[in-house]
Amino acid sequence: MIQLVRIIDDLPDGFDALLADAASEGVSHMARLAEDWASRDQRFEDDGEALLAALLADELAGIGGLSIEPAAAEPARRVRRFYVRPAFRRQGVARTLASALIQEALDQVDLLTCNAAASPAAAPFWEAQGFSRDSSGPWTHVLRRSAP
Repeated sequence: MIQLVRIIDDLPDGFDALLADAASEGVSHMARLAEDWASRDQRFEDDGEALLAALLADELAGIGGLSIEPAAAEPARRVRRFYVRPAFRRQGVARTLASALIQEALDQVDLLTCNAAASPAAAPFWEAQGFSRDSSGPWTHVLRRSAP
């Protein structure tokens, strides 16, 4: 069973292994997360922000953040620092993590953005979650809450 945990004070146990996996794949945004966390530049602690860890069998499988999107012309959130370790892919971790972040964002605002340029698999994944390609800002994809 996948367990989601909100990260508040410290990056989760197992983050070093996740960081090493990301680096081995050439994914640099986990190193950026570690640097921003250590410097306190971004701790996902403002209203509307969140950083979630996904645990599978008590091991850190993935991580994903939600922040305020300052570049949007309306109140918006951005999915960022999203990564699932290779050993945990194809087990529903990314989908579970993304679903929680999407729900949290769209409970607050009508627009959610993401940058799916990190890997070739990112764009198809986010499109399967309901995002559409969009290059009107510093993002690659958007998801808009549907009207009730």
